Amino acid sequence: MGRAPRQPLRDGKPRAPGSKPAASPRRARGAAPGPGLPWTEEDLGHLRRALLAYYDVHAREMPWRGETDPYRIWISEVMLQQTRVETVRERYAPFLAAFPDLPALSAAGEHAVLKAWEGLGYYGRARNLRRAAQAVVASHGGRLPADRDALAALPGFGPYTSAAVASIAFGVRAAVLDGNVVRVLARLLDERRDVGEARVRARLVAAADALVD
Repeated sequence: MGRAPRQPLRDGKPRAPGSKPAASPRRARGAAPGPGLPWTEEDLGHLRRALLAYYDVHAREMPWRGETDPYRIWISEVMLQQTRVETVRERYAPFLAAFPDLPALSAAGEHAVLKAWEGLGYYGRARNLRRAAQAVVASHGGRLPADRDALAALPGFGPYTSAAVASIAFGVRAAVLDGNVVRVLARLLDERRDVGEARVRARLVAAADALVD
């Protein structure tokens, strides 16, 4: 797959081509971006441009990059949790060949889904994918909801997955924190405390939210 044109960053990923961000309140120019953060709006602009420039140079080609189908985006996000990227590269296309859309996954037996998931590990994710697909077919007409809270109510959709799918698939302004984002933000903030502490985590969440344009 050829690389899609670079789009504004959202959660450390480019916005899917053609998608539009959901309307959200804007901070006043020059206002502090959040409590406990050392950045002005001008600083945030510099940081966004630097992150985009780094992405332009170092981004790897991935079969799910530039994808606009919410179902495929969801599958890739779940696969990439706790599994090496190279393993997901190998298993992504075969899984989608077996279950090309959400109704197909919903109608599949658990054994077939687990068989297609082999090699990815943490099989509870596969079971939750099937359960969530069934819930979407039963309650959302077979289409993933665009609303972040509605996504969060589905099996297997924790804070990260609901924010990632809402953001990438539907253009919702939502920041996510994974291990890579935490490491980058901790360095930018010169954060020396344990990133697992509640107050440190809250500061990182505020930083991620401030960087989402």
